[in-house]
Formats: sequence, C-alpha cells, structure tokens
Amino acid sequence: MSDVSVVLVSHDGASWLPAVLEGIRAQTSRVSGVIAVDTGSKDGSADLVEAALAAEPAIPGAVLRESGRTSYPQAVALALRTLAEHGIETEWVWLLHDDSNPAPDALEVLLAATAARPDADFVGPKLREWPSLKRLLEIGVTISGTGRRETGLERGEYDQGQHDTVREVLAVNSAGLLARREALEALGGYDEHLPMFGNDVDLGWRAAAAGYTTIVVPRAVVFHAEAAHRGIRRTPLTGRHTHYQERRAALFTLLANCRTAALPFLALRLALGSLLRMLGFLVVRSVGEALDELAAVVSVYSRPGPLLAARRERRARGLDKADHQRVRQLLAPWWLPYRHGLDFVSDLAAAATNQAADVAERRRAAAAERDPSPPVARHRTDDDEDFEDTGIVARFLTNPAAVALTVTAIAFVIGARDAFGAVSGGALSPVPQAAADWWRLQYESWHPIGLGSAVPAPPYVLPLAVLGSVLGAEGAMTFLLVAAAPIALFGAWRFLRVVGRLVSRYGAPRWLLVWGSVSYALVPLVSGAWGAGRWGVVVAAAVLPWLAHAALGFAEPEASRRWRAGWRVGLLLAVVTAFAPVMWWLCAVLGAVVLAMAALVVRAAVRDRSAWGPPAIALGVPAVLLAPWWLPALLEGAGGALFLDVGRWPTPTTDGVDLLLGRFGDLGAPWWLGLVVPVLAVLALLPRATRIGVVLCWLVAAVAALVGVPLGLAVVDLTGAAEQQPGLGPVLLVVRAAWITAIVLGGLALTDRSPSPVVLPRVAQGAAALVGLVAAAVPVAGLVWFAGWGGDELQSDPDSDIPVYMALESEESPENGILVIRGSVATGLTYEVERGAGATLGEDEIAALTAEDPDATALVGELATTPSPEAVDELAERGIHYIVQPAPADGEVGTRLDATAGLVGASAEDRSTRAWLVIQEPPADAIEGPRSWLRVGLLVVQALALPVIAVLTLPTLRRGRP
Repeated sequence: MSDVSVVLVSHDGASWLPAVLEGIRAQTSRVSGVIAVDTGSKDGSADLVEAALAAEPAIPGAVLRESGRTSYPQAVALALRTLAEHGIETEWVWLLHDDSNPAPDALEVLLAATAARPDADFVGPKLREWPSLKRLLEIGVTISGTGRRETGLERGEYDQGQHDTVREVLAVNSAGLLARREALEALGGYDEHLPMFGNDVDLGWRAAAAGYTTIVVPRAVVFHAEAAHRGIRRTPLTGRHTHYQERRAALFTLLANCRTAALPFLALRLALGSLLRMLGFLVVRSVGEALDELAAVVSVYSRPGPLLAARRERRARGLDKADHQRVRQLLAPWWLPYRHGLDFVSDLAAAATNQAADVAERRRAAAAERDPSPPVARHRTDDDEDFEDTGIVARFLTNPAAVALTVTAIAFVIGARDAFGAVSGGALSPVPQAAADWWRLQYESWHPIGLGSAVPAPPYVLPLAVLGSVLGAEGAMTFLLVAAAPIALFGAWRFLRVVGRLVSRYGAPRWLLVWGSVSYALVPLVSGAWGAGRWGVVVAAAVLPWLAHAALGFAEPEASRRWRAGWRVGLLLAVVTAFAPVMWWLCAVLGAVVLAMAALVVRAAVRDRSAWGPPAIALGVPAVLLAPWWLPALLEGAGGALFLDVGRWPTPTTDGVDLLLGRFGDLGAPWWLGLVVPVLAVLALLPRATRIGVVLCWLVAAVAALVGVPLGLAVVDLTGAAEQQPGLGPVLLVVRAAWITAIVLGGLALTDRSPSPVVLPRVAQGAAALVGLVAAAVPVAGLVWFAGWGGDELQSDPDSDIPVYMALESEESPENGILVIRGSVATGLTYEVERGAGATLGEDEIAALTAEDPDATALVGELATTPSPEAVDELAERGIHYIVQPAPADGEVGTRLDATAGLVGASAEDRSTRAWLVIQEPPADAIEGPRSWLRVGLLVVQALALPVIAVLTLPTLRRGRP
C-alpha cells in the first residue's frame, strides 16, 4: 500500500464511473483507502461505487450520500473528515471526479515526482480529452488579469509529448490532483464560495501566496470528460447557465486574492472588461453568454458580503503578507488578454470575409452528394491556392498575382495624391472643420442653413461622422478617396474568384483575376468620377463588389445561411445606398427580375419562404436604417434626393454613349479605352462552356441599362430654378462590373480550368492572342492615365467670395447670416444665404433641396429695385447681418443699397466686390425652427436597429454547448 488515499466525488456519473473505478483498481501503485461522496445522484452512481468498494475488501473505504446542493468544496471537506474517522491517515490525498479516468500508471508517476521534488505540495497530471484520448485539455492552469482561464495550449492541440516537462504552475485541475493532506487542510481546503468552477485556480493562488509549491507532471495522464463545463450534465449548482457560473468564479477569484491596493483598479477593469466581453458575445450572436456575462458581474458586485468574507479569511491566514512577486510570476502575462483580443478580431474578420467564398465549396459538396463520381485527376500548377510551407515574404515574392495587386494598390495611392489634406472641387464640397459638425447635422431636426431648413441630412452623414470621429473630418474624406480603389480591388478579386469557382472547380487563373479586379477598380477612376469630385460614386464602387460577394450567399444550399446572407446584403446595401441612392432602385428591379425568372423556371422554389425571404430582407434593411433620411425627405418635398448622386449640384449630364464608354462626359479617360470592355464582353459570349454565366452577366447589365433609361430622361428640380439629372453613377458601375465579370468568365473558357476547354484553330489562336494583348492594355493604360490626369477638378484651397471677417463672425454666431446677390437687374438676379465659410459637405445638398421661399425671393427683389428700411428690418429678422455682391457687382443695385437707411458699407478684399452691414442686430432665435418628433423617433429606431442588424450579419464563431 502507498501512502495515498482517494477522494472521489460523483453526481449522476453512471456513464463514466465504471471506467473510472476500473482505472483506480488498475493503478500500478495501490491506494490506502477510498472515500466517495455522492451529491444526490439519481442514476445509481452511489450504488456503483459501493459495489466496487465491496469487491475490494482489502481497501478500506466508505460512500457518503449527500444532497444535490452539496458543493465540491463541501464534498472534499466531508471526505477528509471521514478519512480521519476511519483511521486512514495518509500523507497524500488523490482527488478524482466521476468523469476523470486515470491512466494505469498515473498515480505512480505522480508519486515519483513527489520523491524527486520534496518541496512539491500539490501535484497535477496532464489532462486529455475523454473520449478522444489525444486532445490536450490542461497541463497546469493560470488566470489572466481579465479572468480568462489560461492553459497555454492552442485550440484543439493534440498531445505529441511537446509539453512533457515537469514545471511549477499556479494551479492544477482538481480532477487528478495529488495534494499533500497537511497543506490542503492548512489552507482550509477549497473555498466554499466557489461551489463548482474556479476553485482549483483559487486554491493554487492561495497555495502560492502561502509558500506552497504546485507542479504539473505531464507524464501522468488523466482523461477528463469535463461533463459540467461542456454542459453534458447539469446539477442544482450549475443549472443551465454554465458560462455564468464560470465567469462569476473567475471574477470572485481575482477580487478575493488580489492585493488590497489593486482592488479598486481591478474591480473597475473587470467591470469594463466584462462589458466588452458582453459586446463581443453579441457580435458573434451568443446572446445567452452575453447575458451570463452581465449577470456574473451583477452577482459579484451587488453582493460584496461573500467577497469581503473571503478576503478576511485570507487575511486571517496571513496571505495578505505573501510574496506577491512570486504569485505574479505564476499568473498569465499582462499582454495575453490583448493578444486574445487581436485573435478575436482577426478570426471575426476572416470568418466574415470567407462566408461568401465558401458558397462554391458548399454547392460543390451538395452536388457531390447527388453525383458521387470521382473528380478528374489534375496536376498541381503555380496558380493553385495551396503553397509550400515557406516564409511569408518568400511566398509573397514568388506569387506574381500578389506582387501585381500590391503594385497596383500602391499606384492607386500615388495617383490619388491630390486627395491628401483639405480637398474639394467639382461635386465635392469642402469638409467641415470637425466631425462634430456632421454629428450635429445628423441629429438636428432644423438646420441653420440658408434661411433655415427641415430637409433631413443626407444618409452618408452618419458614416462620415463615425469615420471622422476616428480620423478627423479631413482625414475621413482623404481615406475614402485614397482607399476606395484598393478596397474595390480586393473586393473584386474575392468576388471574381468565387464566381470562377462556381463555374469551374478550380476557379479562374490568377492572371485572369488580376485583370478583372484591376479593371473594375479603375472604373470610378478612368470614368472621371474621382477627378470630378463625384465621391459618392467612388465610395459605391468600393463597396459594390463586397455587396455582390455577399449576395452570392443567396445561392447557399442551407436555408439558415441564406437568411444570414439576407441580413449581410441588406447592411451593405444600406451603406451603398447612403452614398449612391439609385443603387437601391437598381437592386430592387434586379431582384424582381431574378425572382420572376425563378418563378418561371422553378416555381416550387419561389413558394419557399427561404428563397424569396432573404432578398426581401436585403431590400428592407436599407429602408429601415435610412428611414430618418428618406421619409422626412418625402414629407418635406425633397424626394428627388432618392434619385440623385450625392455631392454638390448641378453636375454635367450623362447620356447613353457615356454609359457605353464608361465615362462622365468629357471628364473620363479617352473614349477608345472605355470601348474595349463592351467589345470584349460581346466576344465573351462565343465560348459555349461559360455562355450561361456570361448571359447572366449580360442580363444584369441589361436590367441596369433599362433602369438608366428613365433616369436619363428625367430631371429633379433644385432651389434657384436649377435642374439636375438623376444619378447614373450606380448604373455605370453595375454595367461595367457585369461586363468585366462576363469577360473573366469568357476568358476562363480558354484555359485548362474550364469544364470544357475550347481548342482553337491556329488562326483563331492568333486572334485570341491579339485580343488578349488589347485587354491587357486596358488596366495598364488606365493606371497611366489616372496617375497623370485623374484629379483635374480637385483643389486644396477652394475660393470664397465671402470676406474672412464676415465668415468668422457668422461661424461664432450662426444668426449673422450673409446674403449673397449675384447677377444684375438686366440679366437676372440670383441669391443665396451663407453662414460661416459657406456650405460644407452635407449642407450643400440640404440647401439645394430646400424649397424656395417666395417671400424671401420677393424681399430680395425689393432690395434690388426699390429698397426700403422695412425690407432691411425684415432681413435682420430673418438672420441676415451682411449683404455681399461679388464681383462683378451691378452698380445699379449697389447705388440703391448705398442710399438705403439701415445699411452701411462694409469692407471687402476685392475692390470690385460690394458689401453692406445691416445695422440692426439679428435676434438670437432668428434661424431657430421646430423640432421634428417624427425624425427623433426614426433616429431612435435607427440606433436600435443598427447594432441588431450588424450582429445578425456576422458569422457565429462559438458553437453552442452539446
């Protein structure tokens, strides 16, 4: 007999107990006694243990039947007292669970370690997963500053002897712990405030603080099922919320054992960290665990009595005077939680971006189940996705596609050099001084713009405010203009790669993907949208391939994935619609056409709610998220904004030839460069192997072109008798994207990756080579053109007709508006009211969509023809403090204003510019307006819906417990 007694605690463990009891009997080192404590089992666990002990009369023992409310610390304490009552006085106590099966030599190896390390008081084995037997669970355990249980193992790591070194650790699991009985009793056993989880870490912490040593002996193996942790069984102490119990135990352990000086800071850190963890669980749609996280914090912090009692007990044992430096060395490093945070973000990003990329794989798997014929053997080529296990730099340098895409992205940034710093011009207005101006514009119901306006802020103001809060107002616009092309490049690459895999199991070659992605990323650049300041089209081009990438999820075989794709597409569509409103109408018409065709081909699929429901959700999400914009706009008579490209109006018109050539009038690259793409798209119809996919691309282009016909013929009335053509930017983007996709599919038919490669005659091969050279010249010529002539209309310092001192005074007091009158009495007068340095990004659209005030127009006409003191007083009442006539000023109007009582001349930088000061001070409430409770309610709905929809779009990283 060895000087070891066994303490076995069980609760409904009949599934594992026969193997565990056999494991105890099979030990190569015999035990001196066994005390089993059963905590209210209902499956006959206590009877199994009694029968096993009865079969071994040489080993004294007893079975204690306790209630189901008996905690693990109480069960161990009862067992220790019972050992003394039965006269079993052993030096060591071996703790086992009913789901922990020791290897036959486990106890022998542990005892050998105690002989080699006489200073060891607590000795733990290596835990491996049961029943897999090979997966590592623990080789000692510690805890991080955020309460995370740290094992030092990778997820799913298998045991290959890589950790078989005896070492000191903070704690070991109670499943298989060999404890020196004297040390265990001196520490008071396990803490009864930790009934199920976390008590092993707490014991190890107290042991280290008291000067005891805990080691792990990896050569000793115990197989553990972790029944309570995995939720395989439930006890009255764990209930259904295992995560709540584990998190509460972690918080309690940290707060009960930390130094007194660190307690306030640690309590604050854990509270804030728990809130971040809760948000993380919500992000991955683990709502139950998020609520458990919150409940654990509330439980510990709302009832400080047990925590204070635990700290008093440790202080009574002198643990407050322990060597904290020794304990700190055994705790997890301070930087480990931050690494886990980075891992979480990277895992989430990878899962989100790989969702649609897996569509082709899952559809092929579903097809393989229907047709289990083996695939055709194929040799590996340089274009395959798999690489040899070499260094990252080596893999990058030996991958021509990666080098080409990187060089292209750098060229995009160089070509966008004019966008660094303050930039405006064309359709791009100057940005405000700070992101706070965008936040104000987003949440106010009445805007102090012009003579006041209730027209809602454009939908893009909210994402600009969020981005500007991080990068600043100028930095946000610079980021959008500079990063749009690289983002579009990467998105197009991913989309085209998945489309290629839908056609061929090996996908399109990399050189073809490079051509397609670069050609698409150049569309907003060579079309003139970038140089003309049509920044909404530029941003929409960056998001469009990601939207199409997510829309491939509608083809998922699983209904749940189709629903998730609906939410994801809806969120991305809301983003695109915020910067290019016509895109929603395009998607709505395209969705209707696709569903109508599906109804003709597969009628049963249309009756399936999971077939038409996700696209319907995708169209409904933007309507909900953007309701604070479109609904008040309709009520205020500004519904034309739903059909306009964002930016400063008016902009030059676009006709059908421009759409064909991919240009906005004369602002784009040479016309012949844009003609190559539609010609190649026509040629892509020739190969039979990919003709179906190419025809679908042409269908998308045709639907977009049909939507563009009424848009090209209509006009939207703006303030000041101006007219603006509805936005055709999204139509141009969709048409070009569809054609480029068709070209990639057509080119795929000419490669060995096609399902039926086309074998061309020698003459046709020469013609195909010539076409390939012409196609290759498109992205090269586009890059050269953009680098040299892409930003002609963008400027860093926009001119202003307003004297600086007037603008500064108006910025400090918005009621001091400036009436700017242009033109002459003979040719016609126009007017506008500016406040501050002029309309900034977002404000210009509100001013242009605000209906003209007839009374204000009549007042300005009176001032220009027969001014009177009463008219001047009315100006002050409307919040006008200055009148400015920019050069060339009409002398007739100036003479009349000079002679008007209530006005005095004001200085201007340009002598040909005339200015007057309204003597009467405008009242402070001159431009205040009513609050729209409808918009306030819609903003509340938007704020609540946005995080919910964002969570529904994200992939699930954590699986539910079995």
